[in-house]
Amino acid sequence: MLEEFKKFVMRGNVVDMAVGIVIGASFGAIVKSFVADIIMPPIGLLLGGVDFTNLYVLLKAGDPAGPYASLADAHAAGAVTINYGLFTNTIVSFLIVAFVMFLVVRGINRLKQQEPPPAEPTTKKCPYCLSTIPIKATRCPYCTSELPE
Repeated sequence: MLEEFKKFVMRGNVVDMAVGIVIGASFGAIVKSFVADIIMPPIGLLLGGVDFTNLYVLLKAGDPAGPYASLADAHAAGAVTINYGLFTNTIVSFLIVAFVMFLVVRGINRLKQQEPPPAEPTTKKCPYCLSTIPIKATRCPYCTSELPE
């Protein structure tokens, strides 16, 4: 059983999939940092100094009761919150990943379209002697049979 598992894991598809998952997770971390550290601060500044990571709706106060200066303070007090600021960051991250994946798929599709179409055949087989002859021939030069259209 262990030997079968080893064969399964060492197949090319499984290894390729594992590499893809690791690279995808790393890319996700990069995008998350890009959104939280590069994209959202200027947007928050344009909206009057809003920090999206601290946008939340307090459902139930914790101990001690609010108001809380940040989402971390609310969580530390045991408050129940709806974190719509973090959700907004996640949506922006998703849109960036979706856009990058769209660009990758678009590039692959363009590469596939650049393959030249197959060339028109210039020869055919004689149905009587099976010799290769020019496609426009009306009589076989080898067996002298008259060829059908």
